[in-house]
Amino acid sequence: MPVASRAPGTLLSQACQSLIVSAGLAVAAVGPANAQTNRPEAPQVNTANDPYLWLEDVGGEKALSWVRERNAVTEAELAAKPEFKRLEADIRAILDSDAKIPAVEKIGDHYYNFWRDKTHERGLWRRTTLEEYRKAKPTWETVIDLDALNKAENENWVWHGANCLKPVDPKAPVERCLVALSRGGADADVTREFDLATKTWVKDGFYRAEAKGALGWIDRDTVYVYTDFGKDAKGNTTLTSSGYPRVVKQWTRGTPMADATAVYEGTGEDMYIAAYRDDTRGFERDFVSRTIAFYNDELYLRTPAGLTKVDAPNSANKVVHKQWLMLELREPYAAGGTTYPAGSLLATKFDDFMAGKRVFTALFTPTERASLSSFTWTKNKLVLNVLEDVKNRLSVLTPGDGAWASEPFTGAPAFGTLTVSAVDADDSDAVWLSAADYLTPSTLALATLGQAPEVLKSNPAFFDASRHAIEQHFATSADGTRVPYFMVRPKDLAFDGTAPTLLYGYGGFEVSELPRYSGAVGKGWLEKGGVYAVANIRGGGEYGPRWHQAALKANRYKAYEDFAAVARDLVARKVTSPQHLGAQGGSNGGLLTGNMLTQYPELFGAIVVQVPLLDMQRYHKLLAGASWMAEYGNPDTADWEFIRTFSPYHLFDPKRDYPATIFMTSTRDDRVHPGHARKMMARMLEADKDVRYYENIEGGHGGSANNAQAAHMSALAFTFLWNELGGKGGGGAAASAK
Repeated sequence: MPVASRAPGTLLSQACQSLIVSAGLAVAAVGPANAQTNRPEAPQVNTANDPYLWLEDVGGEKALSWVRERNAVTEAELAAKPEFKRLEADIRAILDSDAKIPAVEKIGDHYYNFWRDKTHERGLWRRTTLEEYRKAKPTWETVIDLDALNKAENENWVWHGANCLKPVDPKAPVERCLVALSRGGADADVTREFDLATKTWVKDGFYRAEAKGALGWIDRDTVYVYTDFGKDAKGNTTLTSSGYPRVVKQWTRGTPMADATAVYEGTGEDMYIAAYRDDTRGFERDFVSRTIAFYNDELYLRTPAGLTKVDAPNSANKVVHKQWLMLELREPYAAGGTTYPAGSLLATKFDDFMAGKRVFTALFTPTERASLSSFTWTKNKLVLNVLEDVKNRLSVLTPGDGAWASEPFTGAPAFGTLTVSAVDADDSDAVWLSAADYLTPSTLALATLGQAPEVLKSNPAFFDASRHAIEQHFATSADGTRVPYFMVRPKDLAFDGTAPTLLYGYGGFEVSELPRYSGAVGKGWLEKGGVYAVANIRGGGEYGPRWHQAALKANRYKAYEDFAAVARDLVARKVTSPQHLGAQGGSNGGLLTGNMLTQYPELFGAIVVQVPLLDMQRYHKLLAGASWMAEYGNPDTADWEFIRTFSPYHLFDPKRDYPATIFMTSTRDDRVHPGHARKMMARMLEADKDVRYYENIEGGHGGSANNAQAAHMSALAFTFLWNELGGKGGGGAAASAK
């Protein structure tokens, strides 16, 4: 999915779910409580006089010297003991394991996989056949060796994916790809043309210099390009205020990019402008996408006559597949004499819709307990993935006039996180079905809809799960809302309030937190006897758009009340107690945990947070921050009156006691500015709080650029947590700052 079309932490959520470790921040409440909300009032802070603004200089030598000094202190505390080295080695072995499932994408007749292990730290892009892939140990053909490329070019490339051109003749081989490579894992990347037949870079081929954006195929000699074009003829930047492309052009091979023809120009206040060709055979179409803000976008059909808007609600997710237009609603929609509720999935004929007709078939209608998680097209079928109280349920629809026929997905597991993707939506009704939960390693099955899935691959068990059990509970939030959470606990848990417990959350951008298997969490936490909990708080997507919208802007505090309610429920059940309870989250989840510390410091003994948002008065001025104002509000307006009530950097009070804290971030994160974590660390350090800091020089928003870095950061986080919540018998809020 495009980076700009999702949350600042979505990639973090994907990249780091295998670790669920990250880094942390601790802050505490300040000032009198608001009488209506019982939330703290932020003091008036003059940002212009912020003594730590110099730490926003990402690559400045003064700031990096400070980073290195803080890193050294943290390493000396956490990484010096043999038990740290053992844990780091264990997690590195998990990440490097050759037994992991190699996820594949069908391109032409081959199945492609990007693979990293101990020998290939930056990774291999490789391919095989389906016949080979079915084997326990397939034979792979290397297409691109990223480590060898880095050595040859003296670079630090991180893989960002490949976009391959579908040939006009369905029997012809796929020959050309546009490969995206990032320096150090940043969102900004370069695009280079690659020849699959010769496995070489195309001399004088399409090339896009480092920037946020992309190239997309139109045909072999033509691409869409949306990137940083420098200044336009009027001297204006070609980027939005969020740092993403404002202009999309059509570029012909052999001509300078500067001569490319403008297709669409957005405004500086837009978020992201892009274009793409739908290359479905028999239904080839071109579209321009104008993303104004998160969940606010316009889609245009491009024809020789110009651009025609697909006149569906901006808030709806609009998907065109063959003859169908699908609308996934985030707000109620009145059309054809019917009002469809938010969370519905509608279908209609695309050509009829463009002609003005508004006759829809409702394929899914939400309930209080059920929401649509995703949908996937195959050649002839549509698979719906529904969440019922945060548990996946699959069904298969067959298109028709009026109501579509529906049947259960044959052979789907009864429990666990299920994901479905088409193998080749042009040619078959085959899908990949993956399944996992907190204690069950992932499996990958190949299924032809209507037939029992064939399990092709299974991950090994990376930790002993026999002594643990998974439970789902519901906490009651401050306004009476029922908030689900999952808990993984030892079967013989004493329920005496002493279990070291880690509570994870995100709560934003309609991102759902579902049960996932993590060898690192198992090895670093569960095997030691710890309890692991995941809170499905408002702001996420577990109950569809309403769950997300319930915690937007001025209602942000509801997400924090939900998380606090889960923390209290864990204590009330005598699973743990505040001195043994830790909180963890990254990106938007870092804002969550920052507010746990500013508003609920008494609930936790330690905090770990990665790549956090913390200075909410300046977040929109830093990197991609302006793109998130639909979620948080604009602090340059009257919105600051509510934003300041959840800005941890402004809520910090040097007179308060705080739980033990660790911040972890990345210098190369060009989505959430590392200055957030740096400045908060500096403020807490000056106040002599129990705080430590680690900044990885590479890694981007995911925090690490290779398995070695990921294992190191994971081990730092788990070591810190166990020291504070288990190994040293607690600490934090129940004990004064050390």
